[in-house]
Amino acid sequence: MDSEFEHQLQKLRDKIGSKTPHQQQHAAMLLAVEETITEQKAAVEPASYFAALLTLMEQQSGSGSNALSNAIIFLLSVVLPHVSASMLRAKFTTMMAVLSQSLDLASADVALLRSVISCLETVLLAQDASSWRQPIAQGTLRSLMQLSTDSKPKIRKRAQEAVSSLLSRPPPPTVIHPAAHIASRFVLEMLGNAKADTQAAMHTLQLVKQTEMLWPADEFEGLCAALMQLPRLNTPYVATLAFQALETVFASAGESLDEDQFRDLLISVIDLKPNSSDSATSEAWLNIIQKGYIAYAQIGAEACFQSLPDLIDLVLPDIELGKPSTRDAATRCVWALIRECIPDSKLGSDGVQAIIKILAGGLSYRYRESWALVFLLIAALFQRLGKFAHPSMDAVTKEVANMRMEPEFQFKDEADAVLGAAIRAVGPQVFLEILPLNLDGGQSQDNVGRAWLLPLMKSHIRNAPLGYFVSTMLPLADKLSAQSQQFVSQNRELEAKIYNALSQQVWALLSGFCNVPVDILDSFTVGFAERLANEILEVPATRPAICGALQTLLTAVHALAHSDLANGPITQQQALAAEMHLARFAPDYLAQLFNVFAQSPGSGRGYLMDTITAFLAVITPGEVNTTFAKVCAMLDQALKSHKPPTAAELTERYLEAHPPPTAHTMTDLAIVMAPYLDTERAQMLVRAAFVLANQSEDAMLQKKGYKALSRLAAQTAESPARQLIESVMTEQLIPMLIESAGSVGAGSRRDRLMLISALARNLADDQLHFIPAMLSEAIMGTKEANERARNVAFETLLVMGRRMGQGGVIHMATVGGDSEMAAEQDANIVEFFKMTAAGLAAQTPHMVSATIAAISRALFEFHEQLDVQFIVELMSTVLMFVVNNNREISKSSLGFVKVIAVVLPKDVLLPHLDEIVPSICKWSHEYKNQMRLKCRHILDRLARRLGLDAVAKATPEEHQKLIINMRKREQRLQRAKENGGAQQSTNGDSAQAKTVAVAATAVGKKSFGSAFEDIIYGSESEFEDSEDEQQGGARKKNDRAKKNKGGRQIESGDASRSGAWIKEDTDGPLDFLDRSAFTHFSTIDPAAAATAKARRARSEPKVRNGKFVFDDEEEDERKAKAAAKAAAEAAQDGASAPDAGEDYYLQSLTSKEGFYRTANQKIKFHKRKAGDSDEEMGIASDNEGAAPKPSVAKKGKGNTGTVYGREFRSKKAQGDVKRGNVDPYAYIPLNPKTMKKGAIAIKGNSKKDKRTRSVKG
Repeated sequence: MDSEFEHQLQKLRDKIGSKTPHQQQHAAMLLAVEETITEQKAAVEPASYFAALLTLMEQQSGSGSNALSNAIIFLLSVVLPHVSASMLRAKFTTMMAVLSQSLDLASADVALLRSVISCLETVLLAQDASSWRQPIAQGTLRSLMQLSTDSKPKIRKRAQEAVSSLLSRPPPPTVIHPAAHIASRFVLEMLGNAKADTQAAMHTLQLVKQTEMLWPADEFEGLCAALMQLPRLNTPYVATLAFQALETVFASAGESLDEDQFRDLLISVIDLKPNSSDSATSEAWLNIIQKGYIAYAQIGAEACFQSLPDLIDLVLPDIELGKPSTRDAATRCVWALIRECIPDSKLGSDGVQAIIKILAGGLSYRYRESWALVFLLIAALFQRLGKFAHPSMDAVTKEVANMRMEPEFQFKDEADAVLGAAIRAVGPQVFLEILPLNLDGGQSQDNVGRAWLLPLMKSHIRNAPLGYFVSTMLPLADKLSAQSQQFVSQNRELEAKIYNALSQQVWALLSGFCNVPVDILDSFTVGFAERLANEILEVPATRPAICGALQTLLTAVHALAHSDLANGPITQQQALAAEMHLARFAPDYLAQLFNVFAQSPGSGRGYLMDTITAFLAVITPGEVNTTFAKVCAMLDQALKSHKPPTAAELTERYLEAHPPPTAHTMTDLAIVMAPYLDTERAQMLVRAAFVLANQSEDAMLQKKGYKALSRLAAQTAESPARQLIESVMTEQLIPMLIESAGSVGAGSRRDRLMLISALARNLADDQLHFIPAMLSEAIMGTKEANERARNVAFETLLVMGRRMGQGGVIHMATVGGDSEMAAEQDANIVEFFKMTAAGLAAQTPHMVSATIAAISRALFEFHEQLDVQFIVELMSTVLMFVVNNNREISKSSLGFVKVIAVVLPKDVLLPHLDEIVPSICKWSHEYKNQMRLKCRHILDRLARRLGLDAVAKATPEEHQKLIINMRKREQRLQRAKENGGAQQSTNGDSAQAKTVAVAATAVGKKSFGSAFEDIIYGSESEFEDSEDEQQGGARKKNDRAKKNKGGRQIESGDASRSGAWIKEDTDGPLDFLDRSAFTHFSTIDPAAAATAKARRARSEPKVRNGKFVFDDEEEDERKAKAAAKAAAEAAQDGASAPDAGEDYYLQSLTSKEGFYRTANQKIKFHKRKAGDSDEEMGIASDNEGAAPKPSVAKKGKGNTGTVYGREFRSKKAQGDVKRGNVDPYAYIPLNPKTMKKGAIAIKGNSKKDKRTRSVKG
């Protein structure tokens, strides 16, 4: 019997103890039917249940017992989906006669009708085309369609689902359902009476909306006409439903209408365009236009394209005036029209010119709030046109570039996307003709430097001719480099660095030009190859860019040469020819790269190794083996004189400045050539690797030895290297690994585990003793500090378990030589768990914890292969360690409990809940190592699987508060889910553009991490958040009045539209007729933006004299508030002034000839000297209404007027502080002029204070 069917029946049987009467009735009826089947000794299958229930239904047809009839029909709705279609067709008449008696709307309840509808749906779906011609089937469908407009929501919804399912799945081999005419007539009848019965029309529209079927051709036009009349009823919701129903109907329009009828239908839809402010109706209308025109393009591409410019012109204002959701829908619509409705034969036509002109109008200021969406459409047009975008879109490219160059432009990322699409479409050569870089001071029409294009071009150059780089960009790089050298000779360091950086950016473009160029044979000449080799050898700055470009070129050509792709930039024959052409230069390049690799520091030569690997893939095997022989000879010579590095040579500073020893370098080169070696050279590498693996004095050489062996063992079974490893495995390799287990360095464990994993994957039956010999090492590897080493250790455990699961015999005497272990053990997954569990008897907590972690991972992987009784025994054993006082052991044990809470069946967990929960609760009050969160997470998992009541029953009395907290949190989350949907809103056009882009490209996200890691580490954050909420409480946001700093808000008549600000930071008045005026408008409050920028700046530590200096956030915040208050007051005073351009009052206060009035209204002139500041003059502000106070320290004879020690004064407390200065040993400098013999004059703040004391010599 089907497991799903048995699961449904088991759920019904469990309801026998339910408190709901009808659930008890269903369970009792099921048990009675099963008892009858058992008595009759019939097969326990769905057919037997069906026969028994049908007999009972016929017996109860005239009895009038509604409760029994309801229970029988409910069980029938559960059983019928599992009954064969042939039996349902045979019992069709009987079933219809029995079920039709229960379709009385006046007496039947909701639950019964839903069960009857389910039964009718299942029976009708099993019928063939001939059965649908019978009146009983057609009458049943009419009844279901009548129920689909019922006033009761549950009945109506279930009936609509049934009708939609029936009509969307016609019986084979028909394409249009035999009952489609009945459905279309019913729909036309209900829609024709829409004015009198609006509710029924709305329900009918919902039915049409969710029914994807082919409507009859002779009634399709009338159906569309009826749907088109509904928006004219001026009922918004009906209009929206009508548009949504039309969107579904358009799916079958291509098969039902010809080109002229389709055009007329679309014209009628266009005439019904709603107002942009009506978001729901506008979105539905836009979706119809999108799907309708895509279908129209498939019928008549030419006619569809002719009407496309006018349609885009009609839709584009919705991007400007619509609400956020309408803007998104309009953008999706235009994006789809551009991609689907422009045929290839019309890419250079006048119609495309009209579309370009319309979209270019979207760059005007009136679309400022939707520029992000307009840029998205322009980028889509570039992608569709390709090379035909030149010269049609040259003006648009220049316009976008000019907007991008404005300093205050807010959509630079979106503009970069447009320019990147232009580069991919027309190529870098044409693009630079439109927008020249102007870096060399050459003659150009605009003469505007565009160095910012270089990083942008690097990311978007694809399949461009390499010859353009050789002929144009390479001379430009040389010229910039020469200019940099000239500036160096003139001691102009800043200009030299700028031009040198520009030269490097030009070289960085080489990687894009090497991405499958079409002219490899013509452009990659001997001279160009020599130039690149010389740059690699002589210019370290350009070395990474050139190596990356060569790697890109070799990898792409090699992939195309050995693939069957027919739509690549070059054919497979061209790729093979290009690969052979590049292989001619490989030996010389490898020699150069080997030399550079040997001379480079170890921390910065990874890209060189990648480039060497790319060259090794294209040269012949003979050349590889010849080169390897030379490398191996140099390695033998280096090992003879090699000395282990000292402690000073292992420091990070030394490694960054010096190349590694020759032995290390030669070993790396030998390892990278391992996949391409023949048998003889592989033997040489194996011998060398055995020697390196025993280098316990040099941990790095030992690591490289294991890495070489693992690289050889990881090759395919047909490779000579892998065959050689298999030949030496039993006699040499396995004994070497067993003997050297005690001398493995910490840095070598990961590579050693990788070797063990590669060997365990393909062990022969007589080599299985290798698993128990290496199992303890794999277990201990799960506790490594290095994450990658831990992952390799877990993977090694799983590989061992899979190999044990394949069967075989383990010769235990071979493992340790003990006579008591002379017996042979069968290899199976249970024996693997027993071997692993032996580590639980270890003496050290570290080994016990590692064993529990290994068991947890293995149980998660192999729990389906284990017997339930063995799992229970294993669980009982590990649960004893949960209450262990050692935190390392208990932490791993809690991880094991997490695993069993997820993977084990409920019937296995539930009997042991009294054992699991109390042991967990021991750590529920422990905060260290997040033990408390782990416990709460496990209890939450158990509650979700077994029910919170069962967990509460097993929880000790002293921990019941935790259960109460879990209930409250669950209720709070439920309320948040119910209230969360109404609070979501869309903020900003940038977010809208990202949403549209994701919808357009349909790029799915990848999920990283394994399911095991999600279980062990994945869900504690939610409890941290809940604790923060409990401690912090509900935080309410206070509405603050926005103060514009350097900006003035533009009032808007439409309250629903967002405001805009004018940035008044220019020297003169803003010229609104200037093309760059739009850059001084902002939809974001400048004050808020400045505050956020200042906050980010404060959060970054500053470096002074090699030390980190952190600002005082409280003091900075206090200063910022004071400055904001002063700015607001100044802005208010400036706004109230009659003439803000010339403030004579302010000049009277600040100028040297200024004056002020005293309290007696007498005029006093400033007695200022050149160089005096406002603070020294003590000028009062105009709102103080008082005379200016004299300076704190008056300048006079013997008094400098300086307040000494101010920089050391604390702002918040008593005492002195040091803020980035020297230690305040002496606060007051000694002036020789003021000193007298035998006395010391100490200067105070405001007056002279002399204290004398005798000075004895």
